[in-house]
Amino acid sequence: MTYTDKELQQIEVMAGLYLTITDIALILGTTPEELRRDIGIVGSPAHNAYQKGKVSRKVELRKQEIQLAQVGSPLALENARLALIEMEDDE
Repeated sequence: MTYTDKELQQIEVMAGLYLTITDIALILGTTPEELRRDIGIVGSPAHNAYQKGKVSRKVELRKQEIQLAQVGSPLALENARLALIEMEDDE
């Protein structure tokens, strides 16, 4: 499916809010299967918009987690440690 710039922006925003693909498809007026297929094509506009939305929110949450870790939150410290391990494993 070809998406308009507005639809791609909607996909990005909704992915950043962690809406399911089923919910996003409903709002866009397409089927979950079609949207899932389009998002699954690496490098496609739908894939890029979806991933950018998810990662942008992940960045915001990670920043908050690091701030909490810096003031001594035990859970945030553990999550930061796990994030560092994940990062090193991906290098």
